[in-house]
Amino acid sequence: MGPLEGVKVVELAGIGPAPFACMLLAELGADVLRIERPGGGLAMGPPELELVNRGRRNVALDLKNPAAIDVVRRLVAEADVLVEGFRPGVAERLGVGPDDCAAINPRLVYGRMTGWGQDGPLAQSAGHDIDYLALSGALHMIGRAGGPPQVPANILGDFAGGSLYLVVGVLAALHNAQRTGEGQVVDAAIVDGSAHLTTMLLGALAGGSWKQERGTNILDTGAPFYDVYETSDGQHMAVGAIEPQFYAELISKLGIEVPDRYDLAKWPELHKVLAETFRQRTQAEWTELFDGSDACVAPVLPLAASHPHLNARGTFVDKDGVRQAAPAPRFSRTPTTLDRPPARAGEHTREALADWGITDIDGLLQAGAAVQI
Repeated sequence: MGPLEGVKVVELAGIGPAPFACMLLAELGADVLRIERPGGGLAMGPPELELVNRGRRNVALDLKNPAAIDVVRRLVAEADVLVEGFRPGVAERLGVGPDDCAAINPRLVYGRMTGWGQDGPLAQSAGHDIDYLALSGALHMIGRAGGPPQVPANILGDFAGGSLYLVVGVLAALHNAQRTGEGQVVDAAIVDGSAHLTTMLLGALAGGSWKQERGTNILDTGAPFYDVYETSDGQHMAVGAIEPQFYAELISKLGIEVPDRYDLAKWPELHKVLAETFRQRTQAEWTELFDGSDACVAPVLPLAASHPHLNARGTFVDKDGVRQAAPAPRFSRTPTTLDRPPARAGEHTREALADWGITDIDGLLQAGAAVQI
């Protein structure tokens, strides 16, 4: 059942980072109850393909109905964790803010997921991944020399700087609550997490080994031996041969003569030689040549691609007719599994509420406070 077996989580449904965090908690073994508005919320596709909603049961409650709020409070009394991704103040106005919930369950860990955080001048402003990356400085450093910042998919901000920091905070607070009997609020802001992710480079910047100018550093395409190169068939190979021994193997495998890589003035020439070389063969040919080597070269594959290493580890799985990423990380004693596909809003209202000790389900359904589909 996973290492979090026995942990009970109430998720007040939102979009993006909070659902992903709850997906991860569910895959780690927690019993996560997703509370969603009747009819569901914003979606990028049909419910069965909203993969971030996998792994947990779905209860539809109309939080504008006082009877539904009462249900949430009763669920909080049984929970270890509550997660919400509303704008600051919304949960309080609904009557299920941190103080409301702490009065019911003092040991509750209250996880809050926002872009800007619970306070500060921008706390009430709208934003998206790209905005939080922009303010944190993370977006500034992504791009090639002389060009504008390049927009990454929302993995870096929403899910790395947001979801994963929320999960870390919830687990740390849960550990503390189990020792002390006292819960607390976890304020996870994407702008904070995105800034925190730059910690190593902030140290390098202070020490003079990293420059603010994009595309001029060793890890941002400034170095020819850390870049992507086009192949003869229009695909790409990723090269990360930083260490001398790995670089030596790269050059040996390529079978070329190159200028001194330690002479920064010759980096443009070295980059040109590598680019011309990689354009001489297909991606498949280069992949075969570098397979199993220490040259730190890998093919740039599309989403959900097949590769012998990924296949051997089961990194991607076909579940319920959909190719998706398997749970991570791996555990030796308490393995994780994909046990539930994404659910529609209200798919499990009766059974889940009953399992959590709610007895007046028929009355809630009749009053429209809850919906079962």
